[in-house]
Amino acid sequence: MSDTLNRRYSGISEQALDELRSRMNHPITDTVEPWCYEVTRDNIRHYAHGIGDDNPLWCDPDYARETKYGDIIALPSFIFPCDRVFSGYVGGLPGVHAMFAGIDVTWHKPMQRNDEISTEAMLKDLIPHETRFSGLAIQQIYNVKFYNQFGDLCADGDSWCFRTDRDIAREQGTKYAEQKARGHKVYTEEELAEINHLYGTEEIRGANPRFWEDVNEGDTLRRMVKGPMTITGFIAYAQGWGGLYIRAHKMAYKLQKSHQALGINNKYGVPDCPERVHWEPDFASEVGAPGAYDYGPERCSWLSHTVTNWMGDDGFLRKLKAQIRHHNVEGDTLFIDGKVTRKFRSEEGKPCVEIALKGINQNDDLSIEGSAEVELPSRAKP
Repeated sequence: MSDTLNRRYSGISEQALDELRSRMNHPITDTVEPWCYEVTRDNIRHYAHGIGDDNPLWCDPDYARETKYGDIIALPSFIFPCDRVFSGYVGGLPGVHAMFAGIDVTWHKPMQRNDEISTEAMLKDLIPHETRFSGLAIQQIYNVKFYNQFGDLCADGDSWCFRTDRDIAREQGTKYAEQKARGHKVYTEEELAEINHLYGTEEIRGANPRFWEDVNEGDTLRRMVKGPMTITGFIAYAQGWGGLYIRAHKMAYKLQKSHQALGINNKYGVPDCPERVHWEPDFASEVGAPGAYDYGPERCSWLSHTVTNWMGDDGFLRKLKAQIRHHNVEGDTLFIDGKVTRKFRSEEGKPCVEIALKGINQNDDLSIEGSAEVELPSRAKP
């Protein structure tokens, strides 16, 4: 670290790391309540619309009544509003920034309309990394299990954030030097027309089954677009997801009182939440980002959206792995592609495929990558 570093925020100390390590593998019981306890029609729709997904299986009860489920179900990524820890509400390392960075999830059964969801969470691991973004960064991994009111396990998996030193990222980080020098994107009418064409031709497979026998290794998924990114879009996601620290008036006071390092003064001298990086470009630059940027859970949800559009109502998303690689800032556009890399039967004999997923922005920067495992209907009798 340079002696000229202008220290404004807390750094990563060994003392704070030791305190955090002492929490590993213990149930977390003191987190804030989730945005959604219940899988209601409105909660499902608000979350789906927050990621730009209008699939009638989660949004239209009349349509869903004709499916095998008999009613709407929650889209797979609805697990995010059901648990704050899984969404990135990390503990420890006060004053150190947290950036959501990935998931590794298995779904066991759909969340049905009016299910009541409970969760169990624990801190699983802390892994140090040397990065171009902020020097030393700590990968903070949590494991969370999601249960319905009958005690059935609906989903379980890991999610993780990278804890980064705001001052080093702002003053010495090199990851976004070229992007900052390039400036923000301004779109031509032709570029917007290409994006709008992808929106206009987006296909929801729906009631038309995609049979396992008709899928081949090497098949590609229809390209999905998200963007151009706007602060309006980031806020639309927060409306359905709930955010981590967005509170008003007395509720903001109570949250900041219980977490003394949470509030960071805004330009009026008022302590405000660190989540402002998603709608205040100047504050985003304070943590080393090139501009106000999207939410990590939002981007993981876009990968699952790509898959659920492709697999149809009778498919089931069993697994999703996603690793976030690059910030999507205001003005960026994300293009998501998928390719079938494996066709197989599971240990239980289920007909499945594996799909490689990748999202790049308008400059061909890798934004997110991952893989999905999908169970498909078969023409053959069980």
